[in-house]
Amino acid sequence: MHGGKSTGAPTGNSSALKHGRYTTQAIDERKEVADLIRAMRDLVDQAGG
Repeated sequence: MHGGKSTGAPTGNSSALKHGRYTTQAIDERKEVADLIRAMRDLVDQAGG
C-alpha cells in the first residue's frame, strides 16, 4: 500500500497550547486592563481633559 504502515492521523497534538493568548486567565487579564483604561478615560473626561 502507499504511504507506509501508519494510516491514521499523526500522534500528538500539534494544535496544543502554544502561546496562551486564549486561556481564561489571559482573557480575564485583557478585560481587566480594558476596564481600567475605560475608567481612566472617564476620569479624564470628568476632569475636563
